[in-house]
Amino acid sequence: MAITVPATLAVVLALIVLAGQVPRRMGFSAGFGRSLKNGPDRRIALLETLSLDARRRLLLVRCNGHDLLLLIGGPQDLVIHPPSATTANGDES
Repeated sequence: MAITVPATLAVVLALIVLAGQVPRRMGFSAGFGRSLKNGPDRRIALLETLSLDARRRLLLVRCNGHDLLLLIGGPQDLVIHPPSATTANGDES
């Protein structure tokens, strides 16, 4: 019994799609801002990203209610202190 080329192609494509869906359903994701823990209990979130050049990026991250600016991708990663003196809810820190 010979398996035809279109049937083999359909099986391979189905396996590729399945291999991509299983990790997502188990809670693993490649996207930023996604987490296994949803809602207000999350302690860390990626708010924005900005590409500066081919290697370096600025990340605005909220961690425990504080906004932090991170510079990544260069010879060393830098934490730039909060862009303002207030926390995410407006309180002075």
